[in-house]
Amino acid sequence: MSDTKIRNMEEFAALIGISRPTVSKYFQDPDSVRQSTRDRIETALGQYDYRPNIFAVNQNRKLTNIVGIVVPYLADPFFAEIARQLEQRCIRAGFRPALYSAHGQPDLEVDVLDGLRLLKPAGVLLAPLGRISQRDAIKQFCREVPTVLFDSNMDGIGAAFVGSDNFSFVSQTVDYLTRTGEPPCFFEMQTPANPNANKRRVAYLTMMDQLGLEPKVYSVPGAGWAFEEIGREGALSIIDAGGFSTNTVLCSNDRLGIGLLSACYERGLKVGRGEGCDLRVASHDDHPFSRFTCPSLTTAAHDYASVANHAFATLTELIDAGGRFDERQETLFTPKLILRSSA
Repeated sequence: MSDTKIRNMEEFAALIGISRPTVSKYFQDPDSVRQSTRDRIETALGQYDYRPNIFAVNQNRKLTNIVGIVVPYLADPFFAEIARQLEQRCIRAGFRPALYSAHGQPDLEVDVLDGLRLLKPAGVLLAPLGRISQRDAIKQFCREVPTVLFDSNMDGIGAAFVGSDNFSFVSQTVDYLTRTGEPPCFFEMQTPANPNANKRRVAYLTMMDQLGLEPKVYSVPGAGWAFEEIGREGALSIIDAGGFSTNTVLCSNDRLGIGLLSACYERGLKVGRGEGCDLRVASHDDHPFSRFTCPSLTTAAHDYASVANHAFATLTELIDAGGRFDERQETLFTPKLILRSSA
């Protein structure tokens, strides 16, 4: 590699004998320049220690082909899966996805959005933290950048929201569980990380009231995104204190359910539908690991593909519309009840 120091794109373009606009075009989309030109640029990149400052490049552009994808916690396989599907849709449409995680931190969520502003993205697909998000900062970002919210709704923010119908999640599981055995209690965190959890608790209470049944909610201590450990510790405490009030437990989400299954195993409780089982356990989300638990989790499943497809399609419509819709759009997809061994 040459020791020649190159300070900017103008110097790089002059050095390799290609116009600066063509070099800039290459860095935005390599396929947009002729193969022979692309080969010359890539050979030069191997020879010289130069990479463009993409932030500076975009300062002179009104629009890039970048689409930001922001999720609350990428280590959660649910968000990893939906982010994967969104990335694929961006790539197939000729956009460049830029994936970020807020790691459950509202300050970092704002920092991520501030960084995306510098990239001048064509648009952003945002799953906000929700309850702990800095609402004003997100609202301002959505005014400036075409943004579609998904998974976690924030009323009045963004041009559109695409997600799953939380009432349908819970109504399906409660209906099934009450028809096939004892009515369920509800197992949740005291401080939910995501506002969907609150909507699911309300849906449980509503369904139990409609069925003329007494609800029972177990809210276990914990905050943050360590759902499995919170579920395990909370369930152990309940079991050691005498157990649940019914032999049917409906968990707010699958990750809490996985923690509950772990606690049952530790205490020698058999989970399932068959004879000799101590508990039935059901949940919500169809987390990518829920089919591999022991026993496998009965759950109401997100329609991952439909949410991803519609969120991306809505964003492209929003971009074409100049970043504004006449009215805020909200689209909810109905989940599907998946019966497995746990209930």
